[in-house]
Amino acid sequence: MSRIAPPRTSNAKDRPTRWRLLLRRQRRLFGPAVLGLVGFVGVMTAMVASHSSDQVGGRLPGFDDGIARALGLKVRDIVVEGRVNTPEPLLREAIGVSAGDPILGFSVEGARQRIESLSWVQHVAVERRLPGTIVVQITERRPFAIWQTQGRFVLIDRDGQVVADEDVAAFAELPLVVGTGAPEQAAALIDTLDTAPEIKNRIAAAVRVGQRRWNLQLRNHLTVLLPEGHVPEALARLTELQTTQSLLDRPLAVVDLRLPDRLVVRASLPVPPPPHPIGPKRAT
Repeated sequence: MSRIAPPRTSNAKDRPTRWRLLLRRQRRLFGPAVLGLVGFVGVMTAMVASHSSDQVGGRLPGFDDGIARALGLKVRDIVVEGRVNTPEPLLREAIGVSAGDPILGFSVEGARQRIESLSWVQHVAVERRLPGTIVVQITERRPFAIWQTQGRFVLIDRDGQVVADEDVAAFAELPLVVGTGAPEQAAALIDTLDTAPEIKNRIAAAVRVGQRRWNLQLRNHLTVLLPEGHVPEALARLTELQTTQSLLDRPLAVVDLRLPDRLVVRASLPVPPPPHPIGPKRAT
């Protein structure tokens, strides 16, 4: 004999409360929004990671240009600090990004390598500062001397590195060095000459001889032959001779300081008189 269960009577405890019904509705309404929020947080986390790793990174992985545009992450400002002599068109080309480009697609490391390949640039730091700024901080090489080589004049820095071969005339006040091997040894000579200003102010050029020693070409066309090594002692000796005997103001062609125990000088040749004009004799 089958039994039919009596109908279930309603109980207040089994009814969903007003807050529970409200929570169900909110869950249906805001479910997609929560997913979007999670995705946004993920994007922001990746952006922060990108910002903190820009010193070693390139493009931000996992994001294409379309996503960057959708998020509104575009290059708005390019800030360059420290540029004085680096040609601006070359620098802009080396940076490799323009206003309006997706900032997440910008390669920090690629830009750094291109900029450091420019001859004026000694060091550069490149940063991507979200949401839309690229910062380039340049340390330029400082012109130290002018080097004459194979008929050309180029600027060199203190380490002997060629800086530029254009607009050299703008740096005409820098010392002039000549010859093979001169750039690598220029700093040592010029530093020593700084201790002998009476001699340095008379020099037109310093000529490297045989990659071993220097000749100093003075503005009055006198040539001073310095020894191989012991340059400070030779310059101190020359300074004393100039102070006591005005040696460099005499009509000399060469002052030879290569021997430590003697001084050799060679007088300049007398300037021949101009030739007598040749023409028909006047009748008397």
